Amino acid sequence: MSEHGAFDAPRAPDRIDLASTPAEGGACASKDTMIEAARAAGKSEILDQYAADYPVGPHDQPQSMCPAFGSLRVGLRMRRTATVLSGSACCVYGLTFTSHFYGARRTVGYVPFSSETLVTGKLFEDIKEAVEGLADPDAYDAIVVTNLCVPTASGVPLRLLKKQINGVRIIGIDVPGFGIPTHAEAKDVLAGAMLQYAREEVMAGPVAAPRERSDKPTVALLGEMFPADPVVIGQMLAPLGLTAGPVVPTREWRELYAALDCAVVAAIHPFYTASIREFEAAGRPVIGSAPVGADGTAAWLQSLGDVMGLPQAQVDGVKNAMIGACRGALSKMPIKGRITVSGYEGSELLVARLLVESGADVRYVGSACPRTRWSDADREWLEARGVQVQFRASLEQDIAALEEYRPDLAIGTTPVVQHAKQRANPALYFTNLISARPLMGPAGAGSLATVINAAMGNKARFDAMRDFFEGVGTEHAAGVWEDLPVDRPKFRKKYAALNEAARKASEAVGS
Repeated sequence: MSEHGAFDAPRAPDRIDLASTPAEGGACASKDTMIEAARAAGKSEILDQYAADYPVGPHDQPQSMCPAFGSLRVGLRMRRTATVLSGSACCVYGLTFTSHFYGARRTVGYVPFSSETLVTGKLFEDIKEAVEGLADPDAYDAIVVTNLCVPTASGVPLRLLKKQINGVRIIGIDVPGFGIPTHAEAKDVLAGAMLQYAREEVMAGPVAAPRERSDKPTVALLGEMFPADPVVIGQMLAPLGLTAGPVVPTREWRELYAALDCAVVAAIHPFYTASIREFEAAGRPVIGSAPVGADGTAAWLQSLGDVMGLPQAQVDGVKNAMIGACRGALSKMPIKGRITVSGYEGSELLVARLLVESGADVRYVGSACPRTRWSDADREWLEARGVQVQFRASLEQDIAALEEYRPDLAIGTTPVVQHAKQRANPALYFTNLISARPLMGPAGAGSLATVINAAMGNKARFDAMRDFFEGVGTEHAAGVWEDLPVDRPKFRKKYAALNEAARKASEAVGS
C-alpha cells in the first residue's frame, strides 16, 4: 500500500458552479426530462397534438401558474361534474386552492401514488376504482379525471377508462406543465374534450334537450366572459334575427349540445384551438375578434352578417346604431394617458382596442397566449395604430416594455404590477380589475374609464410614498441600519444551488 493515501491529495475549496450544474436530477426538475419520459411511456400523440394546438415561441413558455389551474376551474364551474386529480401531493394541494378561490364549494378528488403503484401500473387501477366508486348518476353527469405532470410522464393511460359508468360520462385528460404553456389553454383542453364527447353523443342518437332553447339561430360564444357581456351581445343580435347561444366553457353538460347546435361560433377568446376543431367538425363556421368599441363592434357585426348571409341593409342598420351608441359612450368617458397592457387571460388585445378607442395612448400589448388566425383582426388593427403586440410574452418582455415606454399606467400580471409600483408607477392587475368588467358593445365602451382614470390620478400618492421611504435601502440592505449589511453573493449562490439540488431530489418520480 502506498505511503500516501487519497486524503493527501490537495483539496479544492467547496463550491458549486451553477452554470455547469446539470438540469437533470429530479422528474420535475427538467422539462426535457419529463417530455422524454412521457414519449417513452406512450404519450407522444397527445404531446404532438398539444404542440400543434398551443405552439410556443418566439421563446419557450411564458412564466405562468400550473396549467391545470385552468382545466380545474372549468370542471369546478360545471353543475353535476366531479373532478379527480392524479399527481404529486404537493401539486394537488396547491391546485385545491382553485376551488376555494373561486368559491366552488366542491370536493376535489385525489388519487395518490407511490413508487410501487406508479411503476407497476397499480395507479391506473386505483384511478379506475376511484372513478367507479364515484360514478353516481343521481349526483353527476360527468367525471373529469386529470393527469398532472408525473402520471403523464409515466404514461398512466386514462384513455383506457370506460367512457361511461352507470350512465355517468368519464373524461380523462392529460394536463402536464411540460406540454401546455398556460392555464388559459388548459381551459381549452377540457372544453375541447367535452365538446368532442358531446358531439359524438349527438352523432350516436337523441340527446337531452337544453334547459332553454331559442327558435332563432344562435351564436355560440367561445371564451370566459364577464356575465353581462353575453346579455349585451344578445341585445345586439336581436335586430339581426339572431340570439346569443351558450358560453363555452359551459356551466352544465346539456349546454354543450346547444353550443354545437349553433349557427356560428364567435371566438371571443381566440386561443381555444381544440374547441374550434370540434365546432368545425360539427360543420359550424367560426368568426374571430369581438364587438368591442365602435370599430370592433362594426367589424364583428359585418363578419357575422357575411357568414350568415344576412341582407346588407339589415346589417348596416344595426351597425350604424351600435357605432353611434359606442362612440357616444366613449366620448363621455375618455381616457388620456400612456398605457401598457399585459396578461394571461387571452382578452388582452380586446382590452387594448377598447383603450385606444377611448383615447388612450397604448404602446404595448403582451399576451401569454399564442397568436392564432382568430386574433389576426385585432392584431392588425392595433399594429396599424402603432401598438407593439407580443404573443407568448415573457415577464422580461413585459417589464422591458414598461421601462421603455414609461407609461402613466401599467396594466399587467402580479409581478409586472409589483415592478411598476416599486418605481412609483400606477398599475392595475389585469385579471381582477380589468378583465372582470363588461367589454362588449355600448355597455363596455365606458366600463374601463373610471377605474383607469382613478388609477392614473394616484401618481402623486405614489411619488409621495417613494419620497417618504427614500433612503431605507433595498434587497439585502432594506431597512434603516447603523452599519449597512455587507452583501454576500457567493454565499447566496452556494446555498441557492444546495436548495435547488434538494428540491430536485424531493421531486423525483415516486418520492
